[in-house]
Amino acid sequence: MAWLNATPKPPEGSKRAQAKNPPPLISRAQKLKNDKIKPAMPRISAPHILSRLIDIGLTEAAGMGSGPVSWQSIKAWQDVMGVALPRWEARLIRKLSVEYLAFGRDAESENCPPPWRAPVTEREKKLEVSRLEMVLG
Repeated sequence: MAWLNATPKPPEGSKRAQAKNPPPLISRAQKLKNDKIKPAMPRISAPHILSRLIDIGLTEAAGMGSGPVSWQSIKAWQDVMGVALPRWEARLIRKLSVEYLAFGRDAESENCPPPWRAPVTEREKKLEVSRLEMVLG
């Protein structure tokens, strides 16, 4: 999810990064949506944990940016929802939030591959070929 939600940026110092009128930056998820491509997602073996993480929040505001979901937020979610998470699950949710943030920062690189392997669809191939033809003629 962090890879999809990241907004790739051109490398610092590149001509595209220094362009006067650069195109608007959009997330990978938005680009796929604009291209009408459904992203291939990996199989989730514990969907209830992912659902709880999303419900609690993938991240939260911290200082001058985002930080991992806090223990206080996890505790507040348990209190409000009436769910007593086992300690291992609460630690896992916190760890997933930390990893989401870390990978999200790495995923801002245009060259960052997705953390899963998915076959390339025919639609994706056609889009890339048409883009290359526009550039190369």
